Amino acid sequence: MAKRIAVIRLIMQGYYAIQVAELLNVHRETISGYVQKFNRGGMDELLHRNYSPGKPPYLSAEEEQELKDMVVCSTPAEEGYGCESRWDTRILKQVIEDKFSIVMSRGGIGDMLKRLSFSYTRPTYTLKRANRQQQEAFQRELDMIKKHLRRCNFVA
Repeated sequence: MAKRIAVIRLIMQGYYAIQVAELLNVHRETISGYVQKFNRGGMDELLHRNYSPGKPPYLSAEEEQELKDMVVCSTPAEEGYGCESRWDTRILKQVIEDKFSIVMSRGGIGDMLKRLSFSYTRPTYTLKRANRQQQEAFQRELDMIKKHLRRCNFVA
C-alpha cells in the first residue's frame, strides 16, 4: 500500500514512470497500472485489493455446527467410536467420513477445529499420588454437569 501511495506522490511531483520504477524497484507497467487506477477512482480505487475468496470449506455451516455440538456434548465412546474419552483428528476423520461422506485430511480437520474456536490440549503428566476416590467423585460430578447441560440444550 505504501508503495502505491509513493508511486502517485512521485508522479505528482513530476517524475516519469521509468524514473519512479527505478526508484521504487518495480516494473514500469506496474507504475502505469497504479496511475490508471488512481485516475479512474482516486485513492479508494488505488488502495482497493481484490483477494481470492479461497477454497470453499468441505463441510457446510450446518454440518460444522453439528460436528461442534458432538465434540462439545459427547465423547467418542458415547458416539460409538471405540472406548476413547477424548476427541482427536484421527477419530473426527472417521466421524466426518461416516456422517457426511467427506474425506478430509487430519491437518484440514485441525484447521477447521481452530476456526471453530477449539484448541489442542493433551495431558502432559500423571500424578503418582493421586487420590483415586476423589478422581472418581470428580468424574461423576462432571458427568452430571454434562448431562444437565445437554438437557438444557447448551450450545458452546
